[in-house]
Amino acid sequence: MAQPAVQAAKTAFRRFRELHGVVISAGLMDKTVKVRVGGQKWNNWVKKFFDDPKTHLVHDPNNSLRLGDIVAITPGWRVSKSKRHVVKHIIAPGSGVPIEERPPVPTEEERWAEREAERALKAKRRAAKKMAERVEAQLGRTELLLRKARKEFALRARLMGLNLDPKQLEAGGAAQSQQ
Repeated sequence: MAQPAVQAAKTAFRRFRELHGVVISAGLMDKTVKVRVGGQKWNNWVKKFFDDPKTHLVHDPNNSLRLGDIVAITPGWRVSKSKRHVVKHIIAPGSGVPIEERPPVPTEEERWAEREAERALKAKRRAAKKMAERVEAQLGRTELLLRKARKEFALRARLMGLNLDPKQLEAGGAAQSQQ
């Protein structure tokens, strides 16, 4: 049962922008599977190729992969600290649920459209936050000018000989009382 999957992982060749591998861990993390991609490495001392499989954490947006599936993965944008690949399509199912009964793997166009929608929402939130910061800064400057004007008004009133109550001055009305 696991023997063909291991053999497929050893013989899977790396292609430009598409790697073929076997799912060796699924269901332990949400939207993440571990895929082993086969490869070989030349040992110059022994003058021989040795198996050199690589394992990648791969983004599976709909949790549609199962253990033993043979999949095509492609490099994508960074989803987390260690996930840099995304599932392109399922080549052959492993043991268990048939492909038709699983959630579909999104196409590259669907993934790009979803990413663009997320980026647009982020830009909208960022613009709203910057606008709020500008309004807060303007409000702070306005309050500062208002405080300066009140101080100047109180100083001029004292110089003119008017006796003003600070509470009334804060309220906006100036009660003039003669001494």
